[in-house]
Amino acid sequence: MKREYHRWHSHNLQRDMELLVFGHAGAKVIMFPTRDGRFFEYEDIGIVGSLRAKVEAGQLQLYCIEGLARETFYNRHLTPPERLARHERFEAYVLDEVLPFAQARNAHDCVIAQGCSLGAFQASSLVFRHPDRFRKLVSFSARHDLTLTIEHFGDLLDGHRGDDVYFHMPTHFLPGLACEARLESLKALDIVLVVGKDDPFLESNQALSQILTDKEIPHRLHYWDGRAHRGGAWRRMAPLFI
Repeated sequence: MKREYHRWHSHNLQRDMELLVFGHAGAKVIMFPTRDGRFFEYEDIGIVGSLRAKVEAGQLQLYCIEGLARETFYNRHLTPPERLARHERFEAYVLDEVLPFAQARNAHDCVIAQGCSLGAFQASSLVFRHPDRFRKLVSFSARHDLTLTIEHFGDLLDGHRGDDVYFHMPTHFLPGLACEARLESLKALDIVLVVGKDDPFLESNQALSQILTDKEIPHRLHYWDGRAHRGGAWRRMAPLFI
């Protein structure tokens, strides 16, 4: 399996950013790591290996990126608005740097956003706000609302509420979305949500699924046995849904 390491200085983030690329052709998969994960996380926990057959067959090309959770939502040295502002710069890095980089290497017209846990939130928030840039969303064990306290997962915005929060939380802004052009773009997506039956974010996925149903946005919600909020479960999910 072809493997490449890349690094460049991001003009959006004003820091060096690293990523790994696996494969030579096929649909481009932008893979967002978990809260504590780095760009090599999905290689380390076996998700890349689980997709080897599809990658070597030229069906998929994987772009494993940094997530910067410790510089954004988990940076307690920043105020909540500052965390969101930094997250927006991260999103600009993905849209303005990673996607053009991938397009220059591979002209395939399908771009998939995939993530696990916090990475799945990052992927879904970005896709639901920029559906014209993607063809598919694959979300494993996502927390679609970072303002809720669930088990030991606290409110990552510390009670701050405003337009900056509203327009980043899918379960906040999707119910009020009325733009027909945006809704048509969302309806054209292949949306896959996977969550464990005992996962702490089960209700979050069910709430998002209900919102999508109410908006007549096609999607698939799959339930996995147990908590399934770990690498072993995600490794088994990957070949089935990506």
